[in-house]
Amino acid sequence: TEKFKRLKNEGNDFVKMGEYEEAANKYSECMKLNTEECTVYTNRALCYLKLYKYEEAKQDCDHVLQIEDSNIKAFYRRALAYKGLQVRKKNMPGI
Repeated sequence: TEKFKRLKNEGNDFVKMGEYEEAANKYSECMKLNTEECTVYTNRALCYLKLYKYEEAKQDCDHVLQIEDSNIKAFYRRALAYKGLQVRKKNMPGI
């Protein structure tokens, strides 16, 4: 649990600095230690949204909602992911 906390805090620090790729990597390492901790999934979803990785963000939020079906952050960030996916689809020629 100490390693988990350290990695999560490092991820949070990267987010504050706008280093979303590095933060997502830290949160991914957290998940290897604990797959049930919802905050690292919603945090990584935030990183993915900032990196325009909408499908990945949606998947992280879906995972959280399977564990906590009333997680507000997961609902909100999943909505943003869906919005991003819709905009991307609209802007792609030939689809």
